[in-house]
Parts: sequence; structure tokens; C-alpha cells
Amino acid sequence: MAKILIIEDEAAIRRVLGKILREESNNYKVTEAEDGLEGLELLKNEDYDLVLCDIKMPKMDGVEVLEAVKKIKPEIPMVMISGHGDLDTAVNTMRLGAFDYISKPPDLNRLLNTVRIALDRKELVVENKRLKKKVSKNYEMIGDSNEISQIKDMIEKVAPTDARVLITGPNGTGKELVAHWLHQKSGRSNGPMIEVNCAAIPSELIESELFGHVKGAFTSAVKDRAGKFEAANGGTIFLDEIGDMSLAAQAKVLRALQENKIQRVGNDKDIKVDVRIVAATNKNLKKEIAEGNFREDLYHRLAVILIKVPSLNDRREDIPMLIDYFSKKISGEQGTGQKTFSPKAISLLQAYDWTGNIRELRNVVERLIILGGETVSEEDVKSFASK
Repeated sequence: MAKILIIEDEAAIRRVLGKILREESNNYKVTEAEDGLEGLELLKNEDYDLVLCDIKMPKMDGVEVLEAVKKIKPEIPMVMISGHGDLDTAVNTMRLGAFDYISKPPDLNRLLNTVRIALDRKELVVENKRLKKKVSKNYEMIGDSNEISQIKDMIEKVAPTDARVLITGPNGTGKELVAHWLHQKSGRSNGPMIEVNCAAIPSELIESELFGHVKGAFTSAVKDRAGKFEAANGGTIFLDEIGDMSLAAQAKVLRALQENKIQRVGNDKDIKVDVRIVAATNKNLKKEIAEGNFREDLYHRLAVILIKVPSLNDRREDIPMLIDYFSKKISGEQGTGQKTFSPKAISLLQAYDWTGNIRELRNVVERLIILGGETVSEEDVKSFASK
């Protein structure tokens, strides 16, 4: 149930807003506060999904409430309520971090659309933060080979900038790790990082997924919906397997790069976005360009910085470290004691042809931990790690 707080000193408007929201959905739990001080006290003691806040109020005005909320709970979207003479102030609140503003008397459709969009955005931001806590532990780059050291050095130089990065390499090499490191070491690390697997989304849905849509844009569009670019505003969007994106979607991504603007499917209204784009592919994009499958102008926009992630076969010296890392991680996940690997077992694994790269190595290590002896032996590897 979405919890909405209305901070409004005019009792009549407060009651109207509350009535509209309660009648709109049984999933809205609405709380009312008659001034900024009361509203801020409620916000300090309880979590809300959205705040509607008047600008001109006694004791504490809406701008002061907005500034206070952005310090203590910056993830809560705030929609400011402005009187006719408050429009300049309302616009200024957008610069201070307000999600949007609505004028008095409130237009019903605009109010409800703004509430839905703000709640969608809040849900995406919260989910991203939840995932990000896992990311910091799960997305580690293991290895000290020359190839991996060069990538780490490149990340240190590139991450603090807003330069667009194209990450290439075979499947299973860890291109997403590089993307997460770029984000976490950037000035956008406190903002969202939104991942989009372009290969996993049907071509007819990719534009809606990226740019959002308005109600009625297509058969299943039952309500307005923000896209991934809007969700990534102020942060990073990671377009994985971008080589599988349709040409139509490529054209819209190119416009977003050129103008920092997007349009939702079914609407011609421009929405400004501030997003850093990191893309990845396992395809040879220059070959795709020659075959007419990928836009050359988009390639040059994306490939400001190129980072090539090597295959596991090209960094075999990292395999012992990776085996130790996966052994600890998998044993911890399964609640068992960590198993060791004999030197001969490790040597045999180093000699394998890892066509599935690090992803395949992890699966093999897990299999050996489950099926192998207390110390995983060369015989265990021959028995259980065969292709």
C-alpha cells in the first residue's frame, strides 16, 4: 500500500486532495498534516512513498520542508502545490529536487497522473538501492593479471568523468562488473544505476521499456509508465547487449544522447534526462554496421571510451584466485565449510578451454564443491568437471 502525506494549511484543499486520492485507489493510505512543522515531524518518524506539499504555509513553508526532506529522506518524491502567485517559486523547487508541482485548484487528471508517475519512480529508485547494496558485495573484479590490471587502471581514470563507455567481450567474461565499477567510482554513485538487457526484451517492447509510455499508447498500456531512462535520471543506465537493439530504438537512444531528451511512447512531449550511458556487447559492432544492423552514428556516440574484457582463456593466471573466491562464496551461500582444491586440480582447471568464461568456471566450482571430496582432487576434476 502506497503511503501518501499531504501537507496543506488550507483545510478545504487538504480534504479535497485526500478525498480524490482515497477514491482513486484502495492501495493509497493518505495522511494529512496542516502545516510544515507537523508534516516534517511525521516524515521523521514514518516512511512515506510520496509527499504533496503546499508552498505557502505558516510556521514552515514548503521550500523549507523540501530542503529538510531532501537531507533526511532524499528518495521520497515531493510534489509541490502552488497557488497562482507561487509559480516562479514552484519552478525553483524543481531545481531543489521536487518531483513536480501542481497548481491550485488541482486538475484531477494531472494530479492523479503525477501521483502515479511519482510512485512508479519511487518504486524503481528503492528497488535499485536495494540491489545496489548487493552489488557492492557481489560485483567484485577478481584477478591481478596484466589484462585485469589494465581494466582497473582504465576504470580509475574514466569513472570520475561522464564519458560514455562501450564494453566489449565474449559472454560470461564479466562486462557487467566493469559497468558497476564505473558507476560506483563515479560522481553519480549516489544516484541510481539501471540495467537493461536489450537481448531479453522483445523488439516491440524495447522502446516502452527504455522511454516509458502513456496510457493508451498500445493495447496493454493501461496507465502512464516511466521508462528506464527516467528512472536512471541523475545516475547511470547500463545498456547490456546493445548490439541486439532494434534500429528504431537505436534512433531514439541516439536522440537521447544528442539532446538529453526523451519522449514516451504515444506522446510527443520532451522529457529532459541527465543520464550517463554505459553500453556492452558481445558482438562485433563494426561488422553489424557493415551489415546494416547497427547505426554507425550511434556507435561513435557510445564508443568514446572502449574497454575490452578478455576471455578467461586469455587470463589463466587469475584462475586460482577465482577458484578460491568462488569456493568461499558458494560455501557461504550453502552454509558448508569451505573446500580446498589440490594444486593438481587447480592446474587441470587452468588448462581447460573455458568457452563459457567466468560464468562457466563458477558453475564448475559449484559442481565440484557439491560432488567432490573434502579436498577437491585431480580425479574429482576429471570426473565432475568434464564438458
